[in-house]
Amino acid sequence: MTIDFTAIPQQHIEGFKGGYGLFEPRMFTDSDNKIMLATLAPGAYIGTHTHEGTSEIVYIIEGEAVMVCDGQREILRPGDVTYCPQGHTHSLRNESDRPLRFFAVVPEHKKGE
Repeated sequence: MTIDFTAIPQQHIEGFKGGYGLFEPRMFTDSDNKIMLATLAPGAYIGTHTHEGTSEIVYIIEGEAVMVCDGQREILRPGDVTYCPQGHTHSLRNESDRPLRFFAVVPEHKKGE
């Protein structure tokens, strides 16, 4: 199955997950996954949140990100991948003056699997 992100409307979300600034994802969702191609505006922040029943994989395409996962701060650059397991907490910041573009997959974890 091919996902054509150009055919998915871009959302414009202010203050995603309790953060601040503009988050602009194109999201494909079904009962098993959320798959997104997204831009985080300069100075924007996706708020700290815990993955309950999900995990998240983030791949940086362009720009520089600051990921804080379980209190550990990491700088991410193009080509870097980060993983936040189920039950763990993270946030994502764009502290630069350029847009941050990234690809993310958020799989649902079914009970008993």
